[in-house]
Amino acid sequence: MQQNIQPLVKDLVLVGGGHSHVIALKMFAMNALPGVRITLITDFSDTPYSGMLPGHIAAFYTHDECHIDLRKLANFAQAQLYIDSVIGIDLQKNQVICANRPHVSFDLLSIDIGSTPATISVPGATEYAIPAKPVGKLLENWYELVEEIQHNPQKSVNIGIVGSGAGGVELALSMWGNLKRYHPTNLQIHLFGRDNRNLLSNHHDSVGSWLRRLLIQRDVKLHLGETVCQVAPLGNIEIFNVICESGLEVKCNYVFWVTQASAPQWLAATGIITDERGFILVNDNLQSVSHPQVFAAGDIATMKNHPRPKAGVFAVRQGKPLFENLRRSLLGKNLKHYQPQKDYLSLIGTGDGMAIATRGWLTLPPHKLLWLWKDYIDRQFMKRFSNLPEIAKNSLTPNSSLLTPNSYLPCSGCGSKVGGNVLERVLQQIQESQIQEQEDIIIGLRDADDAAVVKVPTGKVMVQTIDYFTSLINDSYIFGQIAVNHCLSDIFAMGAIPQTALALATIPYGTSSTIEETLFQLLSGAVKQLNQAGVSLIGGHTIQGNQLAFGLSCNGLAEENQLLRKSGMEEEQVLILTKAVGTGTLFAAQMRREVKGVWIDKAIKSMLLSNQAASGCFLEYGATACTDITGFGLIGHLLEMVKASQIGVTLKFDDIPILDGAKETVEKGIFSSLYPENLKAASYITNSQEFTSHRNYPLLFDPQTSGGLLAAVSREQADGCLRKLKELGYEQARIIGKVVGEEGIRLV
Repeated sequence: MQQNIQPLVKDLVLVGGGHSHVIALKMFAMNALPGVRITLITDFSDTPYSGMLPGHIAAFYTHDECHIDLRKLANFAQAQLYIDSVIGIDLQKNQVICANRPHVSFDLLSIDIGSTPATISVPGATEYAIPAKPVGKLLENWYELVEEIQHNPQKSVNIGIVGSGAGGVELALSMWGNLKRYHPTNLQIHLFGRDNRNLLSNHHDSVGSWLRRLLIQRDVKLHLGETVCQVAPLGNIEIFNVICESGLEVKCNYVFWVTQASAPQWLAATGIITDERGFILVNDNLQSVSHPQVFAAGDIATMKNHPRPKAGVFAVRQGKPLFENLRRSLLGKNLKHYQPQKDYLSLIGTGDGMAIATRGWLTLPPHKLLWLWKDYIDRQFMKRFSNLPEIAKNSLTPNSSLLTPNSYLPCSGCGSKVGGNVLERVLQQIQESQIQEQEDIIIGLRDADDAAVVKVPTGKVMVQTIDYFTSLINDSYIFGQIAVNHCLSDIFAMGAIPQTALALATIPYGTSSTIEETLFQLLSGAVKQLNQAGVSLIGGHTIQGNQLAFGLSCNGLAEENQLLRKSGMEEEQVLILTKAVGTGTLFAAQMRREVKGVWIDKAIKSMLLSNQAASGCFLEYGATACTDITGFGLIGHLLEMVKASQIGVTLKFDDIPILDGAKETVEKGIFSSLYPENLKAASYITNSQEFTSHRNYPLLFDPQTSGGLLAAVSREQADGCLRKLKELGYEQARIIGKVVGEEGIRLV
């Protein structure tokens, strides 16, 4: 009997990876709501925990210790993760507008994007100052500064910090705590603040008094009662003049901007009601007072009845009530009021292994025990996201209260096709601006018929290939691009020019709106990549199934005498590989939540790099044989070339490029399910026993998705070819071996 299947019913979109959202996302993972598809849209694949960020600046924590891995968390929650910047929201159509991908539709929206320092009104601040947010940009500049002082402690360095609130003061103390380790002789930190009475005006005066004393002890120059009105370069980009309204001018090498929080400008254009500073105004349910389909939490939100300072402690405590009300809203239940506490404990690190504690009127002076207390609290919070439990969660679990009482029994055969109206709407959206058709397309998507019709030019040979696989990433737009690159790779490997493609897509069961959203994202990504390759999508087929999958049947044209084959290797040639290996083990590790998000980021970047330009480069430099590295792994595909050419190769083991993290995951014994079958090719390596214990040995057999090209080029042309490949963007391209007379594969 066919089991009931839970279709997707509603789309919950979370914009921003703030503290409230990471807590809510974990709670959704632990309390499954079948039928709901969760999508997290965020600028980066990891998010900093604000409580530990000053400690990271002060060198008490590593990057990983103070950042939450959003890829791992999204994978745990079986949520889609879209890495992109949000630039608008259409609340009439319920769509999120992104900078680099199609709009994202939602039924329910939650916003937790934090805040940004206000720099727009100060001339030169946007161009020359380093804002405290986004944190990734701040840290990038900070690492550069630390490296500069570390390697040249004699160099004069002046640091300006604009903003004397908690963020600016902690930044000054943390920077001092880190940089003093290198004993710089010409280091000066300047702190600018409008308040001429004290620091941290939101806290009791005693807190500011203690911090002022500490800053003076550490020779931080305080410029209180000063309003910065301009940041201007002095002759070159390395020195800036910080100009104040009083006439004070201070020369700085780095200017960090940590002023009063503000909301992004695009928010005002959405029509959502905000407070006087531009933050989303929410009721006691953390729900927009003007748009009930929108929730907000953290710094970006202001509670109408309970306004509070923009502090991480409130964002953390809003996580649970936000989850409860999002869940209740999805289920059609009454929402629950939330009232934040008025007073809260602040533990402020002083950059030297001590901290100040304050709550209300009570302030405890700097002490090591207070730092240990703060450190314990922060590490316990981070453990909630690093030590994720094993849970049995199936997005297709039946009996969801979101469904009608009738069981959902999906049909097979033609009954499993995606509905004609849905398909028509998706194609209409994409055709309006994306799908390109060449002149040789007689009948294609624009004039749909029972089949596509294409003119075939005389004197050419047609190269055909097909590939199809399930999604390895919870982002159908990115998956569509990767799948196209993978499917077209066989065409490029033979030196042909792709012309047309037919698509085959399996879309997870759902309502017409959720199916339409998935198909739209998938085909938008696919068409984007096809257009870049000059390929026309002329038709295809869609069905519904348990899991997202996509593939293409591709056609290309070539001159018969210019085809690149596996059989063309010649003695004394060298072998050039265009991409690093390791996607198989990395994505196997992602399924086990044992991989860093930044490793997956770099793997995706590699898979999004088309082999088209590399193919043209190899033809230009006289390659005589080529193949693409995909499912059979490097050795498997190289072996095909060796057998076809009836010749041998010597492979330089240590020259093979490897993706970040792949060495670590294979050391843990994490392999793709295809790895054992690929490993059988080891019998053709003449000296495999000498290398089986090497940590990188398993990567020779790692199956690749959208892998690189491997080509044989003459020694004379090799260096020029390699330089050209790097100019074309193939940064990992390497010469990895040479062709020899004796048949077989030998490692050196």
